[in-house]
Amino acid sequence: MNAQVKGQAWLLVVAVFAGVWLIRTGSEETTPPTPPPSEAFAAGPGPYQQSPPSHQTQKSPGSERTTAAAPLPSSAPVRLRIPGIRVDTPLTDLALTPAGSLEVPPAGNANLAGWYRDGPSPGARGTAIVAGHVDNARGPAVFYALGSLRKGHRIEVTRQDGRTAVFTVDAVEVYANEDFPDRKVYGAADRAELRLITCGGGFSKRTGYEGNVVAYAHLTETR
Repeated sequence: MNAQVKGQAWLLVVAVFAGVWLIRTGSEETTPPTPPPSEAFAAGPGPYQQSPPSHQTQKSPGSERTTAAAPLPSSAPVRLRIPGIRVDTPLTDLALTPAGSLEVPPAGNANLAGWYRDGPSPGARGTAIVAGHVDNARGPAVFYALGSLRKGHRIEVTRQDGRTAVFTVDAVEVYANEDFPDRKVYGAADRAELRLITCGGGFSKRTGYEGNVVAYAHLTETR
């Protein structure tokens, strides 16, 4: 299997878990924030408006113009910080189970997110995936406030090589499970991009969370 086919296989496999495992950890006693329509991508001529190519800039309300930074070499992430919503979490590796679904961060550790280790690492070229629970049986978890992110907010990822990859949020959107846009979320990118994913979009006592919240960001600084 060549690299391109491997990438496509990852896209298809990972797309399956997004609307499934993340909705199974909900607590009906919590109501996580939902991103408003103003934080979604602007409507475009296609099915969605992607973040700008690497040679362009984007201006978000209340933020300065941001230019994409050059991608870094691959290096595993060890910590993720989102100052705007007070997230400061170590990162664990997530792989695929024998059944083809993604492993999940331990539900008992509320302050732990995970990254898909067989995809691009945060800061490297491509689309890096980080997932975390919105809550557990005891209450809010690490990505409970993900729906409160706003365009222009900063995400910092510390890596094993000692570098810090700084991303700027381009959009925050919420999707019903049946409408989850697999290729929009997991598709390949020619620059360093990041997706943060958790559950949301309403809660059903029978099936759990009815959708997912996704934050889109791109690399704007390294240090």
